Amino acid sequence: MLNRRKFMIAAATTAAINRVSAQTSPLRVQLWPGDPPGGGGPVGPARVSASETISNVACPFLEVITPREPNGASVLVAAGGGYTYIAMANEARPAAHWLTDQGVTAFILTYRLPREGWHNGPLAPLQDAQRAIRIMRSMAATLHLDPRRMGVLGFSAGGHLVGLASVRSDFHTYPATDQIDDQSARPDFAALIYPVVTLEPPLDHTSTCHELIGDHPSPEARDEWSIQTHVQRGCPPMFLVEADDDPICKPAHTRILEAACLKADVPVELVRFESGGHGFGMGRPATPEMMWPDMYRTWLSRLGVLT
Repeated sequence: MLNRRKFMIAAATTAAINRVSAQTSPLRVQLWPGDPPGGGGPVGPARVSASETISNVACPFLEVITPREPNGASVLVAAGGGYTYIAMANEARPAAHWLTDQGVTAFILTYRLPREGWHNGPLAPLQDAQRAIRIMRSMAATLHLDPRRMGVLGFSAGGHLVGLASVRSDFHTYPATDQIDDQSARPDFAALIYPVVTLEPPLDHTSTCHELIGDHPSPEARDEWSIQTHVQRGCPPMFLVEADDDPICKPAHTRILEAACLKADVPVELVRFESGGHGFGMGRPATPEMMWPDMYRTWLSRLGVLT
């Protein structure tokens, strides 16, 4: 017999699944039962560019893409865009398709952008990422997912977002809205691809830094919104990918995070390419960086995620 807590979680999950768009494939799940926490934000529908970048996100949501032969693992995917837009076509959708080819259920996150009028500013996307992970856990039984094999995969600013969610899972960014928020927001593993890691100088000349904390932030704000300052024992294992010639997320970002993980005894693997620049997604054809998904697959297998 279901106890009351499990019943309430199931009811909240059903309500979340019912808050879907008219389309049936992939399943679209709104993150919040009402207005997102904190208030504010843009009005009207999301803006989708010709290159399928998304902005003007008033209602953040998940797209759930289920493989033909699911193996029980799942991954939250967050594309980048410097927190000014979300690069779906170049990063999120190819990653989701690759994951489903491995039997992994993909959850594509469309998150709020901090400079679009949200009263909570930089908290808004982190609130969405935490809520998304909790929704994934609440849907485990419905989708036959293993709650011990739920990870995150982020690119650039999306890597910054899921990196923060990975190292700050105990940070209460919003008041609980329903029983879904009883679930853990800690992912079991994290992959950050050419991520923004630190907002400290001299690596602070990124759109991520500007959009989150402005051009003249305090030292406290830099620490608050940098990933490496929150790494501690018990954080999920990390898989990092970077190109040495990346002009935006310079390779020092991943090296700083690797050092923080090693110091805290957090398992970490760093894959470096001599060239590749920024924004190569799942890898451009006939280039060295197209090998990283195979390395990621091997890493997932070692963790026991792929069985």
